[in-house]
Amino acid sequence: MKNINLVSLLDRYNTDDRCRDALEAIRWPSGVACPRCGDMDVSEITTRNVWACASCDYRFSVTVGTIMHRSHLPLRKWFLAIYLMCESKKGMSANQLKRSLGVQYKTAWHLCHRIREAMGNDPFTGPTLVGIVEMDQTLIGGKAKGKDWRDNKHWVAGAIERGGRVRLERIPDIRKGTIHDFVKRTISDEAEAIYTDELRSHVGLETDTRRHESVNHSAEEWVVGDVHTNSVEGVWSLFKRSIVGSFHKMSVKHMDRYLEELEWRFNNRDNPYIFRDALRRIMRTSPLEYRTLIAN
Repeated sequence: MKNINLVSLLDRYNTDDRCRDALEAIRWPSGVACPRCGDMDVSEITTRNVWACASCDYRFSVTVGTIMHRSHLPLRKWFLAIYLMCESKKGMSANQLKRSLGVQYKTAWHLCHRIREAMGNDPFTGPTLVGIVEMDQTLIGGKAKGKDWRDNKHWVAGAIERGGRVRLERIPDIRKGTIHDFVKRTISDEAEAIYTDELRSHVGLETDTRRHESVNHSAEEWVVGDVHTNSVEGVWSLFKRSIVGSFHKMSVKHMDRYLEELEWRFNNRDNPYIFRDALRRIMRTSPLEYRTLIAN
């Protein structure tokens, strides 16, 4: 599955049986095991594409208990949807997926969110960013104007290693405590430096081993030597172009899932096995029911 492209995907996984074989190899590399009791004494019922456990008599398919659980969509369409979402730099809208797969909008919308859920599974935890790290915050939301223009917008914090990984998180505000807590969760004390803009909440980010330097955007100062926030601002630009150009609108209820999708896809931008790794996440992510998605 290295460096797979659309043509090779369609050639290799042109039937549900081939897709099923690939998923079984990913889920059970050492042999099929019952997901209920773990016993490997199982027999295949080929006419129904399920397995039967001799110990607990449980019947199961390769997708049981995963994000694909009880999906009636053909596996080859699942594979195509996963590939398109992995390879779409600005994101894939449900309407576009609807047209590409020939399905109803409701099916495409649910499918997109299930794949995003899998991409966000097993996220980075702890302060993982090292080296030179750029950090910034941005407002994401509607186009409300006037004195209440921020009421329909939400703050998102981002930190990125120069040439490396990004961490994104929705935050309630940009007060000093909130910003410093975000730094503690994401940026290692062993990082060489943190580069930010002139926001007063950034004061005090330096430590005995870590520098903090800033550029003053309000004074039209964008780059001072190697100090700038262009990398993280590029991530904001990518996310906002996704909203405007692909999604058109986004509910705050689902914003975290969109951020997790962008974070995972960005961090795997040079991964030649991105499609395989996406399938692995699909196989270890619990079901996400439609009624859960639309619940208040």
